[in-house]
Order: sequence, then C-alpha cells, then structure tokens
Amino acid sequence: MDPKDVDAADILGSAIERREDPALLTGNAEYTDDIQIDGMLHMAVVRSQYGHANILDVDTSEAEAMDGVHGVYTYEDLTSDETPGAGSFALPTAWLLDSLKQVPHQLLATDKVRHQGDGIAVVVAEDRYTARDAAGAVDVEYERLDAVVHPSEAFSDDAEQIHDDAEGNVAFDWEIGDAEKTADAFADAPHTASIDLENQLLIANAMEPRAAVADYNPGTDELDVAMTTQNPHVHRLLMAGVIGHPEHKLSVRAPDVGGGFGSKIHHYADEALVAWCSMMHEAPVKWVATRSETYLTDAPGRGHETKGEIAMDDDGNIVGLRVDTQANLGAYLSTFAPSVPTYLYGTLLSGQYDIPAIYCHVKGAFTNVPPVDAYRGAGRPEASFLVERLVHLGAKEMDMDTVEFRKQNFVPDDAFPYETQVAVVYDSGEYNKPMDEALEMLDYENFRERQEQARDEGKYLGVGFSCYIEACGLAPSELAGQLGAQAGLWESSLVRMHPSGTVTAYCGTSGHGQGHGTTYSQIVANELGVPYDDVEVVEGDTDEIPQGMGTYGSRSAAVGGSSLVKSAQKVVEKGKQIAAHQLEADPEDIEFENGQYSVAGAPDRSLSMADVAGAAYLAHDIPDDMEPGLEATSFYDPENFVFPFGTHAAIVEVDPDSGEIEIERYVAVDDVGNQINPKIVEGQIHGGIAQGVGQALYEGAEYDENATLLTGSMQDYAVPKAEHVPEMETESTVTPSPHNPLGVKGVGEAGTIAAPQAIVNAVADALEPFGVDHIDMPMDAESVWSAVQANATADGGTESGDGSGTDPDTAADDGGER
Repeated sequence: MDPKDVDAADILGSAIERREDPALLTGNAEYTDDIQIDGMLHMAVVRSQYGHANILDVDTSEAEAMDGVHGVYTYEDLTSDETPGAGSFALPTAWLLDSLKQVPHQLLATDKVRHQGDGIAVVVAEDRYTARDAAGAVDVEYERLDAVVHPSEAFSDDAEQIHDDAEGNVAFDWEIGDAEKTADAFADAPHTASIDLENQLLIANAMEPRAAVADYNPGTDELDVAMTTQNPHVHRLLMAGVIGHPEHKLSVRAPDVGGGFGSKIHHYADEALVAWCSMMHEAPVKWVATRSETYLTDAPGRGHETKGEIAMDDDGNIVGLRVDTQANLGAYLSTFAPSVPTYLYGTLLSGQYDIPAIYCHVKGAFTNVPPVDAYRGAGRPEASFLVERLVHLGAKEMDMDTVEFRKQNFVPDDAFPYETQVAVVYDSGEYNKPMDEALEMLDYENFRERQEQARDEGKYLGVGFSCYIEACGLAPSELAGQLGAQAGLWESSLVRMHPSGTVTAYCGTSGHGQGHGTTYSQIVANELGVPYDDVEVVEGDTDEIPQGMGTYGSRSAAVGGSSLVKSAQKVVEKGKQIAAHQLEADPEDIEFENGQYSVAGAPDRSLSMADVAGAAYLAHDIPDDMEPGLEATSFYDPENFVFPFGTHAAIVEVDPDSGEIEIERYVAVDDVGNQINPKIVEGQIHGGIAQGVGQALYEGAEYDENATLLTGSMQDYAVPKAEHVPEMETESTVTPSPHNPLGVKGVGEAGTIAAPQAIVNAVADALEPFGVDHIDMPMDAESVWSAVQANATADGGTESGDGSGTDPDTAADDGGER
C-alpha cells in the first residue's frame, strides 16, 4: 500500500510499503564492506586450526617479510609499552550471575587456544588478499589437547579442564522455582511423562558476514568505527574499555546491516582489533569476515541437553513441571551469554499453561566450541520447545486429544495479569482465540478423519501444535540489574520538528532489516499529525543519537517505539503552549487532533503543527518563559516485559520407509498486540518460521571429538532454501499490552520460537503407530528412518528395505528415539 493512499488519521496500523526497500533492491544501500577510504589498510586474523591446544610458538617472520605487509601482532604486542590505548584487551561479560565463573577472554590467545577459530595474531596489509596470505604464512606450533563439545562431556570426571579457574568446566549453577513444592507435586501425581532431548547448536547465517572499518585521526584523537552491529552504543561503551580509548572520542556507526539474528549483538575481539590496528598505524583499517570464518567465530545459539518431566492429576490437569538442563556456553563467556539459558529460559517454562509447581535447574558448561550466546529467540525457543514437547507427551499419557489437553490447561482469560511460578507476570492474554482460529483453518476434525483413512492406506500424516509464549522488551532496568544485567534496558529517542514542519526522529535502537524507518515514521506521523513522508528516522549512529540500547529481543517497537511516542507527545505539549499564546487562549482550552491545534468550541481558530513549528523557531511570538525550538528527548524504561503468544500448527506426511518428511500445511495465528504495520508483522512471522523450520529439519552445527567443525560451510550446514520452506497461512488476534502506550508486544522472534515444536510434534503424531514419540532435531531422513527401525526391530518387526516394508502393528507401543 502506498502511504499517499492512506489518510493521515489511519497511518498507524496501515500495511504501507517499506521505505527501506528501494535502496536495498537497487544496490544503493551502503554496507560496511562498501566503505572505501583513501589509504585504507586491511586486517586478517590468524586463527587456531584446533579446538583445544597449547601454543608452543608463534613465528611471524615469514609473514612480516612479505611485500605489502605493514605489521603482524600477537597479544604481547597489544599489551606492550608502545601500544596505543591502555585498555584491558579482554572481552567483558555484561550479564553476571551469583555463581558465574568469569574466565579471562583476551583479544588474542596467549598460551592456549580453546576453540577452532580462536584468534592468535593479526596481520595488517595493503589489501585483504595480501593480509590473508600473510596470515596463512604465520607458523604456529601447537600441542593438541583433548577437547569437549557437549555439556555432558565437559562435566564428566575425566574431561580436560578448559579454564584453570572454572573447576569441572562449570560456568554457573542456577535454579528457579520451588524444588520442594515441585517434588511433592510429582510424588502425588498419578500420571507423569518425561523426555530427554537435545536442542542443537545453530549457526547464524546473516546475509552479510561481520565486518568493521576503523578510522583513527591522530590530530584529534578521534576514532570512528563503522561495523555490523545491532547496538552501536553498547559496542562503543564496551570497546572503549577494551582498547582503552575515551568513550567521548569514539564513535560507532551501523551502516546498512544485512541481518543479525542475535549474532551481531555481542562484542567480538575482531572489531576491537580493527580499532586498535587503526590507532597503531594512524590509518583506516578494514576487516571483513569470510563466510567460513563466521562459521568458526560467530556466536552460535541453543546447545541444551535437557531432561524434562510433566505431572498430571487424574482429570488431566497439569500439576507440576520439572526441568534439568545442561547448557553449552562454549569456550568463553560471550557478552550476554549467562542470561540466555537462565532468565530468558527458565522464566518462560510455564508457557501458556496454569502450572502450580515448576522447578528448573540449569548448569552452564565451558566447552571447546565458539562462545555461545543469543540466537533469534535467545532462551525462549528452548523453553517453548521443551514445554510443548512435554505437553504433547502429557496428552498422550492421559489418552486425551492434544488440543483438548492444551485448552483445559490454558491460563484462563480472567486470570491476567497472571503471575507464573517462575518469577514473571504475563501482561495480557486470550490463549483460546489463536487456538480456535488455527483449528478452523486446519479443519481439525476432518483432518483427524483423513489421518485415519490415510493410515489404512499406508500413508502417515500427523498434526503438531505449538502454543508458544515469549517475553519481549526485557525490563525494567532496575529488575534487570538485580538479575545481573550490567546495563539498563531503557530506550531513548529525540523528536525534532524543523521550522518547515518536517520531522527527524532519532532512536537508540539499530535496525538491520526490521523496517524501523517505516514503522517509526508511522508512529511519529500519527502522534504529530504530520504527513508520513515528512518524517525521517535516524538510528544506528552514536554521533547522532545521545544514547541507546540497540535492537534485540523483539524490543524495538515496545521500547524504542514507546520512547518515540513519549518524545512526540512532549513536542505536542510544547506546541500547545505556543498555539495557546498565538490564539490568545488558555492552554487548557487548546485541543489537538490530526496535526491541528484549535480552541475548544471554536474550530475555525486553529493552527497547524507546521505553523507552530515555524513560530517556535522564529521565536517572535512565543511565551516569555519559553526557549525557542521544538524538539524533545525521552528515556523510556518499561514497567514489565511484554508477552506475545499464539498457536502454530503443522501437518506433515512422513514416509517411514525412507524417512522423508513433507510439510503439507503450516498455519500460524499470532497475537503480538496492536500492529503498527500488518505487512511488516507478516514478513517477520514468515522469516521466523523459515528459521524455525531450518532448526527442525535441516540445521545443526556438528563437531568431531577434537572440536573440529564438520559443518563449516553452506555445503555442509543445511540452511533451508526457498523450496524447503512451506507456504504459510497466517492470521492474527489482537490482545493489546497494557504496559506501553502503543499496546504492542513484539514480533521479530515469534516464528522461530513457535515453529520447531509444531513440526516435531507433527512428526511424532504421524509416527505414533510406530511407537516413535521423539526425534531430536534436525530430523533428517536418516534420523527418522533410524527411529522407526529401532522401534520396529526392538519389537521383533522387520526392517524397512528388505522388501516387506515397516509394519506399524509390529512396532513398539511406547518409547522412542531419545
């Protein structure tokens, strides 16, 4: 929809076209690698080929002698007396838990490497090719050590110690809920179900690899860094301490960023090294990761090994849920890593259900994979996957229809705000509405009849449901601080009316594909009553925005958008004082609607917002005690999370003889509160589902026993293509959040949180005749076939492939691939 076709009063909530797209589609966007500066040098990193090894010697002589090489540096060079800056040259952790082991993470390894890709040295050269060739010429002598990949391996008695000051490779030991109350609930429960599952490691595959360009000016001591970041101000703050450069002389800018999915939140060594090299050479320096380099270094997500249990009474009411998780933290602690498997995971284990007793224990493990951190959803997908798998099994234990079981245990509509047993209060919800809409879209009763008929014909259809909930807009700052956050979770904005009546809106978030330029303009245009095309949005630059916390956790609309509302309302209020003065009326008698100030009862006595803006800057006729100009700044700190929810459902057909899975239908009904732009909401849901399908069926980082990455490129790591993503049928319900002025709840991660369990539950439903109740992700054809064969063979059935096929009547009635 063209915004010119939308009445100004209806701009908020209209599905207008994204204004960001023309530049992106025509190649006129500016990505970090597009930046060219005269005299620019290039950096490459020497990375460990081993997952765990002692460094015996680093010989840089051959690399230093190569033509075009300007310098080769190790950690000793960073910390020498001649180095610029006086930083820590170590990466900090920005979320601290009481039991956390804060192990050192230097920018370059000194005596030991702890994951494949760990940085050992950097090369600065005239061009990127020479830099990479020289990096390959650095000779590193290693003593290889035993490695661990999975948390359970790291915690074993004979595991190699990864950090001297983290005994037993334990990063933290954390719990939430009431252990005794939950134990009593299980002891008294007549029915229980349990599952052991792995939520695999996932590698982020943003369109644009990580990159940075640093430009140091020795005359002013100013350092400008352009980089692929989701939160420029946070990166500036952390980098200032890491390299020892004054924060007020350090600027960080995000050009157009080709996706992040969480992987560009964190402060990596690479961008700090680029900045240091620029200072060292007093010249601009660029570093751009190769795709294979990002596979070795970018923070993966997930990595849980979990035992979950659910308890029910005789009537099918859930009375308890108990969880024990071993979480992979990787070789070091990434920026926000400790919060992901704890406060973003354990606090969501009630799901959409009224569960009177919950207990969760999480033990974090240091391993020899890259530092693990947030990946789209960050803790909430892990929680939702576990809860929805347990609910599926709970319904089976009770011999109840999975829909009936879910609806019976939903939090009632009249129970909101609803306080769970794991420390959060859901803002608002009507959980039956998305479920009912999904059932109608699926024609659920007829599907069950069709499923039975198909089984009689040797075809195995299944339907799986995912009634997810997530928490967005982490807040408030005081609470986050009590939980260990080393930063506030507010957002800032500045709304400036120009003398001509046009507007520039500045926000501390940093978009990288979400469409902030469109949605924020809709918000501001609606509040000020000005044309949408007269609003420009600026974000992602610390030189232009006073402060900001960035974009992650589906926070931008709920927190950044609400900050813009507050700033715009302040502008309107100041404008009211000017209008009252010029109209010779009491400010209390001034009404504002659709960009017009008028006197109550005399609508012909009016001024437009543009008129007031011009008067504010002309300053010839404004109240005596008023400063000229018309702009306002706000720092918005929410009073609580917001909690989007919904029901996703998948229908699949599974061939037990080949293990192939075909997604026949995918239905998504989401409630993300009020929608600023329904078309952008739909796009976010589509993208999230694609990533969720990827986890369920295709994606997973695999390492060998030496912690060498086996899926180190797109040839081996199966990112779904367009042909693998199902056609999505989407609808929505609207339950506004009472915690922010827009009533929005967040949408950026919903699809990724909801999709995996919908598909896994569907496959389990299809394979119920074979006694298969769980297959770990990714469910490729081999794993599905193996699960069917394992059950059939265990019960004396024939294996598929001998000409007779697999007979479900000979398969086990319970158990399954764990």
